[in-house]
Amino acid sequence: MPDLADTSRPAAMRAVLSPRGVKRTAILAIFGAAVLVGPLVLDPYTVNILVRAFFVAIVAVTVDILWGYSGYLTFGQGAFFGLGAYTLAITFSELGFGPWQAIAAFGGAMLLGALVAALVGWLSFYPGSTPLYATIISLVLPIVLVQLIYSGGNFTGASSGVVGYFSFTFMTDTWFRIAGIATLAVAGLAHVLVSSDAGRLLRALRDNEMRCAYLGLDTPRLRIVVLVACAAVAAAAGAGYAAFGGIAAPENAGFIFGTQLVVMVALGGRGMLVGAIVGALSIELASAYLSSILPFMWELLVGIAFVAVIVTMPAGLFGLLGAAARRWAPWAFTAPEPVTLRTAAGRAEVAQAGTDDIVLEANDVSKSFGALTVLSGVSLTARRGELVSLVGPNGAGKTTLIRCLADGREASSGAIRIGGTATDKLPPHRVVRLGLGRKFQAASVFETLTVADCLRIARAGRDKPSLVTTSSELALPAAARSVVESSGLDARLEDEARHLSHGLKQALELAMVLALEPELVLLDEPTAGLTRAERQRFADILTDVVERERLCVLIVEHDLDFVRQISSRIVVLHQGELALDGSVDEVVNSQLVREIYSGHQVEKTGEVTQ
Repeated sequence: MPDLADTSRPAAMRAVLSPRGVKRTAILAIFGAAVLVGPLVLDPYTVNILVRAFFVAIVAVTVDILWGYSGYLTFGQGAFFGLGAYTLAITFSELGFGPWQAIAAFGGAMLLGALVAALVGWLSFYPGSTPLYATIISLVLPIVLVQLIYSGGNFTGASSGVVGYFSFTFMTDTWFRIAGIATLAVAGLAHVLVSSDAGRLLRALRDNEMRCAYLGLDTPRLRIVVLVACAAVAAAAGAGYAAFGGIAAPENAGFIFGTQLVVMVALGGRGMLVGAIVGALSIELASAYLSSILPFMWELLVGIAFVAVIVTMPAGLFGLLGAAARRWAPWAFTAPEPVTLRTAAGRAEVAQAGTDDIVLEANDVSKSFGALTVLSGVSLTARRGELVSLVGPNGAGKTTLIRCLADGREASSGAIRIGGTATDKLPPHRVVRLGLGRKFQAASVFETLTVADCLRIARAGRDKPSLVTTSSELALPAAARSVVESSGLDARLEDEARHLSHGLKQALELAMVLALEPELVLLDEPTAGLTRAERQRFADILTDVVERERLCVLIVEHDLDFVRQISSRIVVLHQGELALDGSVDEVVNSQLVREIYSGHQVEKTGEVTQ
């Protein structure tokens, strides 16, 4: 029996020899055998339809990766499929058929698909773009491409498409096996990718793209890379489709086909890969048979079936089957591997730095929304080892100041420097790389990922994730590990974040921020919704981390008892201006502060309430 823990083996080999890898290999072997035997038991008409369906299924897998795993609803994958089909058809028509022409056709299809996808990605995923905008761009792409095809004259065949070129002379049974094995290969590679450490990034993008950015991940670049890879695969599938069918038609690149791909994924089950394949094969077979039996009603029947499945089974057919299988046959699923927690190399050189080192400089920072000025001329500095509390009545501009510090594009005027580097016009992921970590007011985590996976995403910028393997080890810096252990999260590492209590989600987000090994930490009302005991535990954790790691922390808080307990300094904001910056005693006992809070009631607990 091979030793699976033998680290001398290549990562890919360890992945294959793991229990999960053995199960994947067995499943692929079963389906591979079915593909090889299929032509012997199926009639020629069905075999012919399934060859085309296999190529369509490959594109459906790419739609599932983009939509089901990364959350990007796209109607444009059909355009890349058509682009690949036309590249091969035009190559064979203009240059003839031969081995070198075939290599040029498939290589050119993938290259052209990747280049167009890079352009589309650049237009869709610029910093600050919205998912709706990206989806609209994906709708425009096939429309523009089809119009170019129509205006291409004899070169593209206009509305008739490109036909009459010589292609491969394989028998239909051989094509069935080639297309089927290609589909299994794409599905197998996609499954390895989405199950790997790097694959978690896709699900993190789907769950919470903003949190990804504030963990230092360049989300536009990630999305463009995924789109380019999926477009190249879709173009190769289109080239295969045209090589088998002997035609490249405008409908292969149109909006309707792109919509059908989304329907296939939704019917089969979004985010499951196998659902995309089954959905594609089922719809292609049903369409072929129904179009001959009921030529005027088959599209209506397919539409009714789609609506029925979406209404009764929102997770798709395989989503329903998967839920039933987990309930009635849990033995069929591989249990998650236990996570081993260890301490990563920390910030020893920073921890020993002097406490007078300035980490944050904000000079004359202002923020306006049209004629409304929210911040006006705010200036402050903060040093290593300081815990600065930012207080003030509701509407004073505290959270707005936090946003300006964390995002270089937010401030209307003024200058902000973190670690001596200006943040002007820098997007959040680049500000994070300067040494900033931000915790939001509402716990911002990845709901469908496990606790361990959320923390691994936070470490992705430092510990490059594997594209093949899934690590069972979690390396955290000392500060993040202390939060995990003191909060009890170390006993919940295999649980999904959505199952955590509010207090544990707050602790998880703080641990994710500290996993970045920041020098400046921004906390926006981190104790909101916590019990008194949880607040005390949070205060103990925070003060310990600041003292031990020499962090600079800026915290927005309303609980004055909590502020007195933890603060090195207190900064008071009022009506968007800095009203007072001083020691705890100076601020708490200040007549100015009492005047600012006039009209508010200060309870015995010290918490300011309206």
